[in-house]
Amino acid sequence: MDAIDRLINNNLAWAARMKKERPGFFEALKDQQSPEFLWIGCADSRVPANEIVGLLPGELFVHRNVANLVIPSDLNCISVIQFAIDVLRVKHVIVCGHYGCTGIEAAIREEEIGVVDNWLMHVRHTRDRHENEIDALETEEARFRRLCEINVVEQVQNVAHTTPVQHAWRVGQELTIHGLIYGVEDGLIKDLGIRAANRTDVTEIRKRGERG
Repeated sequence: MDAIDRLINNNLAWAARMKKERPGFFEALKDQQSPEFLWIGCADSRVPANEIVGLLPGELFVHRNVANLVIPSDLNCISVIQFAIDVLRVKHVIVCGHYGCTGIEAAIREEEIGVVDNWLMHVRHTRDRHENEIDALETEEARFRRLCEINVVEQVQNVAHTTPVQHAWRVGQELTIHGLIYGVEDGLIKDLGIRAANRTDVTEIRKRGERG
């Protein structure tokens, strides 16, 4: 059995199990998707979005990329945000980073990987902006973990400044952005206490970041 055959067999078993455990699930799913959440996370294979929060297909709209970045020039990400807010009417946008992120690690160690270095430049800029806070930590592991957290906070702010989010808030649409981080080592999600439901919240997050 080759690798793809294994995946197809796994899929057959999963679909059969879902039909047995939840009769009518796929019939209902094919007609609509109405997720309450947009998840912006890392592409890391150890961080499967639906699985770690216990949600079924149709309950979580997902965008993933290396180091869970939200860059204004990335039309893929911005289009996902716009579709989630304007079409699916999600109420929550979650930015979820994770400890042990290899993209963050490459940025903090200034390792050269290849084309992805251009993408990780944004993480390096974040590191430079928070250099004093990060360098004050005693161990490399502590500095690494803190940059993973700071990167999430930065991306929450980036999400908040996108055109779809600004428009949603302007017209009074209910929408909250959250910053979470996942521990690969223990499987637990930590709430970083970063939430933005309006422009005032974003200003407060920025001020907190400036104070370190």
